[in-house]
Amino acid sequence: MARCGFRSIHVPTIDVGFLRTRSPLTAVGGVVTGSSLWRSSSRDGSPFACLSLSISPGIKEAVVTEKAPAALGPYSQAIKANNILFVSGVLGLIPETGKFISDSVEDQTEQVLKNMGEILKASGADYSLMVKTIMLADLKDFKKVNEVYAKYFPSPAPARSTDQVAALPSDAKIEIECIAALEA
Repeated sequence: MARCGFRSIHVPTIDVGFLRTRSPLTAVGGVVTGSSLWRSSSRDGSPFACLSLSISPGIKEAVVTEKAPAALGPYSQAIKANNILFVSGVLGLIPETGKFISDSVEDQTEQVLKNMGEILKASGADYSLMVKTIMLADLKDFKKVNEVYAKYFPSPAPARSTDQVAALPSDAKIEIECIAALEA
C-alpha cells in the first residue's frame, strides 16, 4: 500500500532566478494568480516538494515574425508568458518559400538556428538566453548537428536533450524547440 500525505507549506519568499524575481509567488496585479508548495513523503519516508504556479491567461502573448517560417498548424511560432519565452519546434525551412534549404542535416540545422534567431530577436531575446531540446530523425547525425550548433551559443551552452524520433513534420531531418529566459 502506498502512503502519500500532502501538506501545504507557507513560503514567504522564493528565489525563482529565471523569473528575475525575489517576491512572494502570490504577486500583486494578477500576474501569478495562485501558487502552492507541497511537501510529501514517499514510501521510504524521504521527503520531496513540488511547486506549482498558475499564470493568468491575460499575460500570454504570441510572437510572430515573417523572418521565420509560419507555423504549419494551429500553433504560434512562440509564446511569451511572464519573463519566459516558449518557442515551438522550428524546422530548416526557408521563410520565403516554405521549402527546406536542402536535404543535408548540416544545412537544415543552420537554417533552423537562423529561423530560431529571428524568433528570439522578435521576442527581445537572443541565443545566450536559450535552453531546450533537439529532435533528430537519425541520431547518427548527432556529431554533425553539434558542429553547427556550437557556432551559435556562447558559454555556457544551453542545457538540452537530443532525441531520435520516428518522424518529423514534412520529413525534416531536425527540429529544435526552446525555452528562453527574457530580460526583465
